[in-house]
Amino acid sequence: MSINLVQFQQGLSMAQFMVQYGTQSKCYRALYRARWPQGFRCLACQSRSRSRFRRNGRIYYQCYACRHQTTLVSGTLFEGTKRL
Repeated sequence: MSINLVQFQQGLSMAQFMVQYGTQSKCYRALYRARWPQGFRCLACQSRSRSRFRRNGRIYYQCYACRHQTTLVSGTLFEGTKRL
């Protein structure tokens, strides 16, 4: 199992944290890169082709090959949150 670089990063000052994660879009991009380092990969069939759509304020990814739908936070500790 590889080391999660987000988990083992050096401590950040508040100023550094705000530069790196200070907006919702920056947080979203950081989580996307952490979840899919080589880009989106379908959990069901490993296909890379996908579409995006928004439902109830949340962005969903749908695989073109098998139609499996997922969100960025599904299956993570953020799954139960009302944000993202």
